[in-house]
Parts: sequence; structure tokens; C-alpha cells
Amino acid sequence: MIVVDPAAAATAAMSRNPSRPASAVVHDAPGARLVVFRIEPGQEVAPHTSASTVVLTVVSGRGTVSGGGEERTVEPGAVITYAPNELHGMRAEDERFCVLAIIAPRPGG
Repeated sequence: MIVVDPAAAATAAMSRNPSRPASAVVHDAPGARLVVFRIEPGQEVAPHTSASTVVLTVVSGRGTVSGGGEERTVEPGAVITYAPNELHGMRAEDERFCVLAIIAPRPGG
């Protein structure tokens, strides 16, 4: 059994570039990869696609998610799902935005 604290993992996440969101892989198996993102105000994960299903859970803060040609403001507890190959992205507005992403199956798996 593995127990993950996504809020703590997001706080500890690192970024190679201070202008980009911090992220950390907290679990990686053939069936799924879990990644936490810590997105500071004004930062974004640019819209992109994945061959896998992507499920986001907002851990803390408010932010904007995009997909399916629309944008939505989301808060802690919100769960957002994207179909394979659906364009999606996220950004922080005025506060830190922390998100747990489940990518299934794991990319490249």
C-alpha cells in the first residue's frame, strides 16, 4: 500500500524553471501515473493532449481549467475528466493552485 498526501507533495514539488509550474510524480505504474502540480499565480500548464484518460482533482486554491473548447473556474474538491486526445490545460489566477492528475494508462505504457 502507498499513501500519498497530495497537498504535501505539491508543496515539495520542484520546477526546473521558476517561471513554470512545479510538478512531481507521486506514483508511477503501468496502469496509471499520478502527478501533482503546484501552479503559482500567473503560471499555466499550456493546453496539450494525452493519449491517456486524464483526471484532475483540485487539492487547493482556485484556478482555471480548459478543455472541450471551454474554460471553467474550479475549487478544492472539483474533479475534472478528459478523454484521450482531448486538448486540456490549467492555470492559476490570483492564488496558488494545486492539482493532482491521474493519467491512465501511464503514458508510454
